[in-house]
Order: sequence, then C-alpha cells, then structure tokens
Amino acid sequence: MSLLIRNARVVTADSDAVCDILIDGETIAAIGKNLPVQADEVIDATGKIVVPGGIDPHVHLDMPFMGTFSSDTHETGTRAALHGGTTTVIDFVLQKQGHSLREALTEWQGRATGTAVGDYSFHMAVTDFNPTTKEEIKDMVAEGITSFKTFMAYKGALMIDDAQMVGLMQEVRKHGGLVTAHATNGDMIDTLIAQHRAAGKLTPRYHYLSQPEVTEAEASGRFSDIANYTGVNAYIVHLTCEGALNQVRRATERNQRVFVETCIQYLLLDASLYGEEFEGAKWVMSPPLREKKDQETLWAGINQGLVQVVGTDHCPFMWEQKQMGKDDFSKIPNGHPAIEHRMELLFSEGVNKGRISLQKFVEVSSTNAAKIFGMFPRKGTISVSADADLVLFDPEKKHTISAATHHMNVDYSGYEGWELTGKIDTVVLRGKVAVQDGETKVGRGYGQFIKRGPTIY
Repeated sequence: MSLLIRNARVVTADSDAVCDILIDGETIAAIGKNLPVQADEVIDATGKIVVPGGIDPHVHLDMPFMGTFSSDTHETGTRAALHGGTTTVIDFVLQKQGHSLREALTEWQGRATGTAVGDYSFHMAVTDFNPTTKEEIKDMVAEGITSFKTFMAYKGALMIDDAQMVGLMQEVRKHGGLVTAHATNGDMIDTLIAQHRAAGKLTPRYHYLSQPEVTEAEASGRFSDIANYTGVNAYIVHLTCEGALNQVRRATERNQRVFVETCIQYLLLDASLYGEEFEGAKWVMSPPLREKKDQETLWAGINQGLVQVVGTDHCPFMWEQKQMGKDDFSKIPNGHPAIEHRMELLFSEGVNKGRISLQKFVEVSSTNAAKIFGMFPRKGTISVSADADLVLFDPEKKHTISAATHHMNVDYSGYEGWELTGKIDTVVLRGKVAVQDGETKVGRGYGQFIKRGPTIY
C-alpha cells in the first residue's frame, strides 16, 4: 500500500520546505518537489504543515496508584494520543518492591500487547535495587528497554535511597542505558504533609504547599551530582521550577549533560488553580503546578537548550476517583489528563504566540525524545527509511478543548474552554492513515512495541 502526500510544508527539527512525501508500506520512500510518482492513495496537503509524529515519553496507562488505577488503558490512551498527533508513547513499568523486573514487565506487556492503538515502548521503574535486580538490567537493555526510572519520593512504595541510586546508575552505565528521576525530596514532603494534616489543613491547596520549590531543587541537584559521579546518562522527568532548572544549569558549569523534560501543564497552568475548593483536585499532581515566574523560566529553558523535551505525565483519574481525597488532600490520586492536547497546546501557545519556533516545536515534541530514548532515526524525523509517522496540521483552524469532545477516558479536562489556533487534521502511523477528520482509522492492536537502543543525542 502506497500513500502520497503532495504540496506539504514539511517541517523537521532542521528543515522547512514545501514538497511531496511518498510512503511505501510502513516507511518513507521518497521526499522531493513534484515527485513523478503515483500511489494508491493521495492526500493534498496544500496549506497544511506536516511534522514528525509526536513522541510523549512520559505517560502512565492503566497504572496502579493509591488504591486505584489510572483511567486510560493502553487502548484508550494511545487512541487519544493519536487524535492529538502523538504516534508513540513511552509508558512506565513499575517494579513492585520484593519482586523482579521481569514480573513487572510481564504484567505491563499483558496490558499493552494486542490492545494498543498507537506505538509504545516502556521505561522500567526500579523501586527495589538489589543483587537480583542488578542482574536483570542487562536483560532489559537487550530487550529494548534502555531507560530506568527512579523515584526520590513516595517512601515505602516507590522511593529508593541514594545507595541504591548509585548502584543502579553504575550498572545502567555499564550497559549503555539511561537513568531518569522523579526528583523531589520525599522525606521533606512527607514531613510537610504530616504537619498540614495535623493542623487540619486538608484542601487541595495544601498538596501544593507540601511540595515547595526547594524540595524539587534539592533533589534535582542531588540526582545530578550522583549522576556526575557515576558518569551515567541522566534525565530529570517533569521538571517544573526555576530552582530545579538552576541546578541543571549549575551542572553544565562542570561540563555535565543532564537531560530535562518538562510537561505542557507546567508551561501553561499555575498554582492559582489550587484554591480552598475541591475543584483544585483536578490539578493535583506531583510535582504540583508552580508560579508564573517558573513558566517564564521553562519557556526560556527550552530556547536555551536546557529543556529538551515537553511531555505530559499523563495519568488521568475519573472525578469519582479524585473524590477519594475530598476530605484529605493526601488521599487524592495524583495525575492529570493531557496526552491528547499536548501538541495542539504547544503549537497554539508556543509557536503561534512567538514563544518558540516551529523547528523548536518539532524538537521538543518529537525529535529530541527519539534521540534521547534510542528511537532515532526510525522515529522523530521525516526522512527516507524512517517510519511514516506524520502529523498534518491546519495552522489556522480554531477549536475549543472540552471533555465533551476529547477521546481520553476521563470525565473532565484541565483545559476546559481553552480556545486554540491550529488543529490536527490527519495523522499517519507507520504508513497508514490513523486519524482523519476526527475519526479513528486504525483499531485495537495496531500499535507496536518499539524496541529502543542507546541515547544518540
């Protein structure tokens, strides 16, 4: 099956030209002006911008957390991602303490295999690093799981200590992998949570006040220091604030490279949403939303090259699930739905408002993640032999975000009523039209597991 896209403005991280794209099977066969070819299907992309399929390297699908599960499955979550122009996601496998990495991987494979609509891969979250776990690292890398997440918070459930962190980093470095971190100071956060609860301060606002900027800045610096000592490739997930980014800036002064991901919500939303009403539970996530000055820092960090990736930390819960914490903020399931709106929000609020260039948009939404997580040049670019993962944008079309029309399996939106300019028209995944005019064209099980290699950034 062949597909020809004509008259497209094709934008990658390093190019911008009007041309045609010929797709043969699952990959791109030719790119050029006025290609003298025919195809089984032709799309006229006049007036459209075509960019590489988005890559969201931070999602939590069907994840067990705080006594419940995130509400998007690998089927519903990857379908919603496709509608938002994200063709590949990387989900997190969570090792249970006292159990092996293999057991955790088997559990997540059972949820994703044969159900995902879009392409996916896995990070491995190591919550119990011990001699047995150490021996499993090389096997995970050999199977294409080359990134290992650590939690510096959630003590007793997910958190590892610094001794385990050092051991993990040393072993991952030996096998050419990458270590990522949820970089917040768990002990300090737990202390502040206990103080607020003891004082009867139980509204969602105190979730925010229990995780001040210093908790993230300290942990980001500590993670960077340990990574520098071990020499491992290091990546901080969902970085939110000026203090944390300044720790990364400091690391560059000793010629260290620490990759940084922020998320779309931290660029656009702020802590004023945490009032005394329970409505603020919609935005209870960790780390929490920050201040306006932190938004300015993050946009600047993108343009300075300090922030390489914009993800989502997509971890949705139904409003009924959020009600678990209606009398105590510490019992609100942490998470926010965003997998479907990341690219349109970033285009409308970033490119259209002059905060970032179109090339930078492609970098932080796709190309950099592909390079950092070992999928480039199969993913993250538009080039001959790459997977034909393409997003056709109508840059002028206006639309409004609403829970009534989104495809995520969650009954509210963190961006309800936001008016955007720039809408996704068509999405192609591995050579097949996956979404067109708001309709899903591929079914359950079309998504493939993407085996990843080393960082090539």
